[in-house]
Amino acid sequence: MGVISTILGAFGFGIGIVLGLVIGYFLFMFIQSSDVQTPEVKPLVEQDEPTLQRMFPEIPVWVKNPDHDRVDWLNKFIELMWPYLDKAICKTILATTEPMIKEQTPQYKIDEVKFDSLTLGTLPPTFQGMKVYTTDEKEMIMEPSFKWAANHNILVGIKAFGLRPTVQVVDLQVFAAPRITLKPLVPTFPCFCKILVSLMEKPHVDFGLKLGGADLMSIPVLYGFVQELIKDQVANMYLWPKVLEVAILDPAKAMKRPVGMLTVKVIKAMKLKKKDLLGASDPYAKLQLTDEKLPSKKTTVKHKNLNPEWNEEFNLVVKDPEVQALEIMVYDWESVGKHDKMGMNVVPLKDLTPEEPKILTLDLLKNMDPNDTQNDKSRGQIVLILIYKPFGEDHMPTDAEEVSATQKAPVGTPEGGGLLVVIIHEGEDLEGKHHTNPSVRMHFHGEERRTKPMKKNRDPRWEEEFSFTLDEPPTNEKLHLEVVSTSKRMGFIHPKESLGYIDINLADVVENKRINEKYHLIDSKNGKLQVELHWRTA
Repeated sequence: MGVISTILGAFGFGIGIVLGLVIGYFLFMFIQSSDVQTPEVKPLVEQDEPTLQRMFPEIPVWVKNPDHDRVDWLNKFIELMWPYLDKAICKTILATTEPMIKEQTPQYKIDEVKFDSLTLGTLPPTFQGMKVYTTDEKEMIMEPSFKWAANHNILVGIKAFGLRPTVQVVDLQVFAAPRITLKPLVPTFPCFCKILVSLMEKPHVDFGLKLGGADLMSIPVLYGFVQELIKDQVANMYLWPKVLEVAILDPAKAMKRPVGMLTVKVIKAMKLKKKDLLGASDPYAKLQLTDEKLPSKKTTVKHKNLNPEWNEEFNLVVKDPEVQALEIMVYDWESVGKHDKMGMNVVPLKDLTPEEPKILTLDLLKNMDPNDTQNDKSRGQIVLILIYKPFGEDHMPTDAEEVSATQKAPVGTPEGGGLLVVIIHEGEDLEGKHHTNPSVRMHFHGEERRTKPMKKNRDPRWEEEFSFTLDEPPTNEKLHLEVVSTSKRMGFIHPKESLGYIDINLADVVENKRINEKYHLIDSKNGKLQVELHWRTA
């Protein structure tokens, strides 16, 4: 009997604990005080110090930190767009999570997990402020601070062991301060290749879970455990310096980086029509790829010859073989005045088979208009050998920022030498005495290159690239850059003036492979010039 009474006593004690917990839980959940007083609202200036300290976390970040900007316009924009963003975000969540759920549920003996209802509600997140960083790199860094207390409706049905309970997510609150980096910035819409997101501190995430009408998160131990679990998991994945990377554009196409090399051998021209009234013409050929700012390649001039033979070879860097084409133009050289065009033709690169030489005999035309009857007139022919060689994947840089560090010089670069690439990004605080129409003039190895002029612009942005093929590293050489302003309106009085210059020692770029700096212009009060240099070896 003693054993039986002991068992019955233990059983009764266990039932008592369970009933006590259940009754206490429902009393805690459903019995609330009816003595509710209307709070007294006072202006901030009338609050005491302890009250202000309690309120301080709720003050917008732009009030506490002067380097953060108000973004009321962004909050207004999100408020107006939220009904549409809600549907788009929910649709993306469903499309992303449903395949993952179907793949994971069988191993947990669950038949089905499905969203019975999914909407983010009518209350959008609110941005408390935003800080924007400026750097010399091609990137934009933003640090917004946002809070979101949602009135969402999220119901998830879980079917297992013949039952299908419904779990409801309620009272979701998210406070976070992410760092959003758009990089690299490119001249192709939407003007950046990647979005990098990382959290600068652990986020605050609070929510409730209702099962059968009861809030599971009201259990103190479970609530604290879930809170810390979520914070730790999110921090392990996205707390700075860890990042979430979202690819938007292919950097190779967006930045138009070199993807191959086109080798052109100009063999000869035949039956050219002379342009000079007296004597024969002096022909030469000019080669250039479309959508390319680099200078064209030219053959030597064959004086007084309507059937010239060149047998000269040129290498041109290809950035988009599906779009670019080779333009071939033949000119009659003149010692004085403009050179007369004798004919032209175009070869789309997409018509070439990679790694396979192609011999072409092209008729020279006046222009590429198929409806122009003057193209029926014979202007002679030109013979070329073309071969397109794509770069191998092992030589293609995977990160747009590491182009300079990993990219090799084009095929045909002299052994022991390399390719010096000069990128003129932008000017700052440029000012002329009589006019400010700046362009950059570059002197190197006896050559002069220049950017296009920007009319009436003190802060011009050029983003123009130039390259020089060198037989040896320019360790002991300097690159001379001068910002000049020209004006036709000033006539002969002040047609041109210098806005400042710099001499860059190229030993640094040879050693580091890449430098990107803003230089203070000599003979300028506040003018600066941002220049990026690459040294690519063969």
